[in-house]
Amino acid sequence: MLTIHTAGERPGAPALAVEGARIAAVGPYEELAAAHPRARVRRWPGVLTPGLVNAHGPELLEEAYHPDPREADELGTLPITGAALAALGLTEARRGGSARRGVQRLLAHGVVAVAGEPRTAAVRDAVRRTGLGAVPRAGRPEGTPSPDPFASGGPVVWAEPPRAGGPARFAVFDVPDLAELPARGAAACVATVLDGRLVYRAA
Repeated sequence: MLTIHTAGERPGAPALAVEGARIAAVGPYEELAAAHPRARVRRWPGVLTPGLVNAHGPELLEEAYHPDPREADELGTLPITGAALAALGLTEARRGGSARRGVQRLLAHGVVAVAGEPRTAAVRDAVRRTGLGAVPRAGRPEGTPSPDPFASGGPVVWAEPPRAGGPARFAVFDVPDLAELPARGAAACVATVLDGRLVYRAA
C-alpha cells in the first residue's frame, strides 16, 4: 500500500510517497495527495529529513554494553565501556542483545546508518535485521561516541537525500526548522523509517 509521509502544516510542505521499500515520488504534499488519492497519509510534526549517519558505529555497538532493562538495578541504564565492559565477560547472546538495544537507541535519534562496518557476527546480525545502513570509514572519527550525533562534538553527517526510486530511509524531527535541531538535539526525533518500515515512533 502506498503511504505518503509529510511533516508540518504549512502549504507546500515536502512529502514522500513510499511504496514498499522504495520512494515512489517526492514533492509538495498537495501534489502527491492529488496524484495518489487512495494513499494512506502519515502526517508528522516538525521537519522531514534524510536521517543521520552516526560516525561511531563500532564504538556504540561493539565497544559498549547496553544493559537490558531487567539489569537496571545491578548495571544501571547507561552504556558500559572500558574495564567495566571487559569485566562483564559477555557471551555472544548478550552481545547480540546489547547490539539490538543499541540500534534501537540510534533509531530513536533519527539515525539511518552508521559509519564503520561491524566486525562481530552478533552486531552484524543486529544491524542487518533492523535494516540500519553501514558505510565505510577511514580511522577513528572525532568526537565522543553518542547515539545523538549532535552531542558527540564531531561533524554531523546526513544520509543521502530521499529521491524517487531510491530507498525509503528518512527521519522526522519535531522542530520548527533544521536550524533549531543542533540546539534541540536528535532526541527530538519523532519517526525513523528504514526501507519503508516505520522502525521508530515517539510515544
